[in-house]
Amino acid sequence: MHAPVHAPTGETLRTALAGLLDGLPPRQATQAVERLISHYRGRIPTHTPVLRDRSDVVAYAAYRMPATFEAVRSALEAFRDRLPEWTPATHVDVGGGTGAATWAVAAAWSEDEHRTTVLDWAEPALALGEELAREAESRALRTATWQRRTIGDGLTIPGADLITVSYVLNELTEADRRALTDEVARAARGVVVVEPGTPDGYLRINEARDRLVAAGFRIVAPCPHSTACPIAPGEDWCHFSARVSRSSLHRQVKGGSLAYEDEKFAYVAAVREGEAPGAAGRIVRKPQIRKGQVLLDLCTPEGGLTRETVTKRHGTLYRAARDAEWGDEWDVPAAAGQ
Repeated sequence: MHAPVHAPTGETLRTALAGLLDGLPPRQATQAVERLISHYRGRIPTHTPVLRDRSDVVAYAAYRMPATFEAVRSALEAFRDRLPEWTPATHVDVGGGTGAATWAVAAAWSEDEHRTTVLDWAEPALALGEELAREAESRALRTATWQRRTIGDGLTIPGADLITVSYVLNELTEADRRALTDEVARAARGVVVVEPGTPDGYLRINEARDRLVAAGFRIVAPCPHSTACPIAPGEDWCHFSARVSRSSLHRQVKGGSLAYEDEKFAYVAAVREGEAPGAAGRIVRKPQIRKGQVLLDLCTPEGGLTRETVTKRHGTLYRAARDAEWGDEWDVPAAAGQ
C-alpha cells in the first residue's frame, strides 16, 4: 500500500516534528528512542505510561509518529475506497498519545468537518499532541479535545461515528484488550484498529475482528468478507506495508542511510450499519512479477485464499496486474473470466 501521502497534512506533521527536535540534544533524543524501543511494546502495565516526560515524548513522537500516521492513513484509505460516501462527523482516538491517528483521519477526510477527541493515559503525550495540532491546517486537528483516561477495562468511550485504536492493543493485558474492543464496539458506528505487522500483531487484530463481527459489525477492509479469517494460526499472518519518509533521527538511531523505510502493519476496518458494496478480492502479498506473468496472492469474497496467475495473453489485465500493489483490491471474478 504505497499510496501517495495526503501532502498538506503529512508535510505539516513532518515539519512540526522536525521543529520539536531543535530544542532536544541529539544524544538525548537518541538515548530516549533506544530506551523506548526496547521497553515500549507490551512490557509496561497499563497504569504506568511509558512516555514519562517531554523529552521522552518528543523523541518518541519524532521517531514513531510518521510511521503510525502512514499505517493508519493506509487503513483509512482502504476504508474510504470501499465506502466513499461514508463520512464521520465525530471521531474518538483511543490511546491516541500524540495524535498520529488523529492526523491520519484529518488527512483522509480533509474536505469534511469532524470533531475529534483523543483519549490517552500519558499526560505528556497529550500535551505534546495538542501542541502539534495547533500548527495544523485542519480545523478538526486544531479544535481537537485531548483527555486523560486510563485505557483498558473500565474505560467509557463517548459515542462516535469513527473510533480509531492504533498500536494500543499490544500494550494491554488480554482481559483489557477484550474489554476495550467490546467498549469500542458499543460506542462506534465505524472502527479502524491497527497493530504492528507481526504474527502477534495479526493475532490481536484477528481477535478484535472476531469480537467486532460478534457485536454486529461488518468487515470493510482488508478482508472482502466477514467470515472467519482463512489463515491458519501459526502458519502465516495477514499484514501490509506503508512507506515512511525517514527523518535524520530515524537514520541516526537505526544507523541506516536510506531516506525511507517500510512500516509493516496489520489492521481491520468495520462498520455497524448499512450495506457495503460488493467486495473485490484483496492482494495479501507483494505481487510476484516474472517473465510474462504476475502471481497475485488473494483473499477472496468467498472467504478463501487463492493465487491468480495473470499472463501477457490477458492484455489490459496483465498490465493492471504489473501495476498492482500489496494491499490493493483485485476483482477476482473479472480476473478468472479473462
